[in-house]
Amino acid sequence: MGSATNPPGQTRLIKHFSGRAVEDQGSGWSALWDSNESDLWDRGSPSITLVDLVTQQQEIFSPYTADGRRKKALVPGCGKGYDPVMLALHGFDVYGLDISATGVSEARGYAASELQRPQGYNFSSGNSECPADVGSVNFIKGNVFGSEWERQALNGDEKFDLVYDYTFLCALHPDLRRQWADRMGQLLRQGGLLVCLEFPMYKDPSLPGPPWGLKGVHWDLLARGGDGVANIAKEPEDATVGELAGQFRRVQYFKPPRSYENGKGTDMLSIYARK
Repeated sequence: MGSATNPPGQTRLIKHFSGRAVEDQGSGWSALWDSNESDLWDRGSPSITLVDLVTQQQEIFSPYTADGRRKKALVPGCGKGYDPVMLALHGFDVYGLDISATGVSEARGYAASELQRPQGYNFSSGNSECPADVGSVNFIKGNVFGSEWERQALNGDEKFDLVYDYTFLCALHPDLRRQWADRMGQLLRQGGLLVCLEFPMYKDPSLPGPPWGLKGVHWDLLARGGDGVANIAKEPEDATVGELAGQFRRVQYFKPPRSYENGKGTDMLSIYARK
């Protein structure tokens, strides 16, 4: 397994998690935050793919429902908070979730500064002027599979309208993939959108991670209802295939014109609606 397959930062991650039990993965990520090694995954800016999406598809990604309620969004594994802050600047009420107290603290510090003086990378136009209609952003320490953080973010039967996953699924051990898909279904309201920037698509899924290769995994988990590990079926190019056994229906699937450098040309953008 050479550096041509796994860049140096990925190799460091693989070594860090090698031999670590599945139930101990969370503490592994927290340890990296506490030892100031977030550079292994930190990109330094929000996802330009997500920025373009919410800017160019405003009919779908309006921050308001038809009855005027501001939509709630969730970014699990939010890191330093770039994507939650960007979504708040576009009008959503956003919750950033991370398992690390250190990560949550850094995200809160970033948000306090960025919401007052946003940088141009939050907008497709590059305009850095703070918009008039800004949503709220809150950062919570917690495990996405737990319930305590959920009680802080949601009231009663309330659900999220939007969830964004960039490098959260690929950071999870494959044994947790089915649990991830079920949890996304629990957190999203009917008709709510799960937006996935699928990465890494260039990596053989049989190789160790994190990040774990995900080619075909999202489709298998969300639309087909598989486990995302065994017998992954070839996914169709058509985004609007018929109803399958999964909890989600894929409504869009395309290669984004702009993405992070490490996934440019191979990343895929998929949007799934909760049935």
